[in-house]
Amino acid sequence: MIKYTCLNPIAQCGLGLFDDKYEKVDELADAQAVLVRSAAMHDLELPDTLEAVARAGAGVNNIPLDKCAEKGIVVFNTPGANANGVKELVLAGLLLASRDIVGGIQWVKDNQDDENINKTTEKAKKAFAGNEISGKKLGVIGMGAIGVKVANAACALGMKVYGYDPFMSVNAAWSVDKSVNHVLAVEDIYRECDYITIHVPLMDSTREMINKDAIDMMKDGVVFLNFSRDSLVAEDDMVAALEAGKVKNYVVDFPSTKTAGKKGCIVIPHLGASTAESEDNCAVMAAEELIDYMENGNIRNSVNYPACDAGVCQSEGRVTILHKNIQNMISRLATVVGGAGINIAHMTNKSRGDYAYSLFDLDSPADAAVVEALKNVEGVLKVRVIK
Repeated sequence: MIKYTCLNPIAQCGLGLFDDKYEKVDELADAQAVLVRSAAMHDLELPDTLEAVARAGAGVNNIPLDKCAEKGIVVFNTPGANANGVKELVLAGLLLASRDIVGGIQWVKDNQDDENINKTTEKAKKAFAGNEISGKKLGVIGMGAIGVKVANAACALGMKVYGYDPFMSVNAAWSVDKSVNHVLAVEDIYRECDYITIHVPLMDSTREMINKDAIDMMKDGVVFLNFSRDSLVAEDDMVAALEAGKVKNYVVDFPSTKTAGKKGCIVIPHLGASTAESEDNCAVMAAEELIDYMENGNIRNSVNYPACDAGVCQSEGRVTILHKNIQNMISRLATVVGGAGINIAHMTNKSRGDYAYSLFDLDSPADAAVVEALKNVEGVLKVRVIK
């Protein structure tokens, strides 16, 4: 019986994928697998029994990735599962910033007791007039699952779209609309675009990449949209640019004391992926990743270990080893298995940074002695018998 727990509510369409080989438990200490959304895991005690963590969403800032890697715990996320929900809110943000819809709605609320509001409206509405987005230039920084969808949708709305991503995947390249202009330097996005939206992960290299220097390169009256991570933007610099009139609007999906209620800030309460469809998609994808890993040893969409897909085991046995990415590891592992008189029918080894993953399909199952010997190899973090 494989035991799993949920640190946040997870949609039933995902949990329903766990069959009678699985048991849901209440305590993390009893679990082999975890499903999580936003719960903070950095200060949690991770039990030695824990094999995998699946984040029902894309961001993994709430999960101690290095700590998990060191303990041989594979962390998954669900890239693209909530992409459509975020894309739709980005489009809403474009429209909210191009036309003062928020101000107009507030005016109606403030004047709801006016018996002649229908007539007064015709005089007042000019204060909320705006611009159309068709024909305007949109810069998309980060052409991943969400960025590509935003770019394609903006093209369909008649915008001139410029995309920047030095690490664009093959799948993204195949999916992007042919009318999107590929930009080689992010500075060109800053200089050329009327609207800029950012869709990159938060890393040391991207933290506060939108700062005074970047903003100074932008066109006067630019609209900047951030539905990715708040820390990508130096908020003090952005607020100063709004007050100076350099930036017309900052549309952000992450409320903070620095932006809430400030001039030019359209602050949304983190609604990007808050749709029933996105939550369902993330739950299903997270559950499928856990099931494939727990039952087959395959790794899809991990953020701390390499991808590895060996399909369903057709041999008599399968063993997986999570280990440090060091020299001669494969030969040492193979020596242990061969020394026990077991033939390796198929072997896969993948590495990612300091960590690696080896999967052995065997002509006969590995017994407890072989497993213990593998665990004792220097650099080995965890050994799992799949079959």
